[in-house]
Amino acid sequence: MDDVRECVTGDEGYRFVIHDRDSIYSKELDASLKALGLTVLKTPYKSPQANSFCERLIGTVRRECLDFMIPINEAHIRQTLKAWTAHYNSGRPHSSLGPGMPDSRSPKAELQPQRHCVPTNCQVVAASILGGLHHEYRLEKLVA
Repeated sequence: MDDVRECVTGDEGYRFVIHDRDSIYSKELDASLKALGLTVLKTPYKSPQANSFCERLIGTVRRECLDFMIPINEAHIRQTLKAWTAHYNSGRPHSSLGPGMPDSRSPKAELQPQRHCVPTNCQVVAASILGGLHHEYRLEKLVA
């Protein structure tokens, strides 16, 4: 139970814990999690693909972020993951949106006869993310 309290302090706003039906997850653990105010969700029987979304996210976080850093402490990891999450959710293209981004803050480029042309009234601005590990690019209107 002490290990669980170290991971889930109550400040994070967690509501759910998802785990499979492996024997390492005892009824006592589930009871402890419920005592902390969490709802325990178990993956369906004989459905290994049910965990695929979580596995995909963990793999993406590792490949795009954690494999390129040496963490100093827990606060450093949390700060890094917070910055990466903001970049992942609002600053990079997602395949389901085509070339679009979920939360684009830049002005929309109008459709042009030639692709990859910057409109004459805009310039491309790059922002460094995580110390240059990633970059976000956006269009900014030129000041007259």
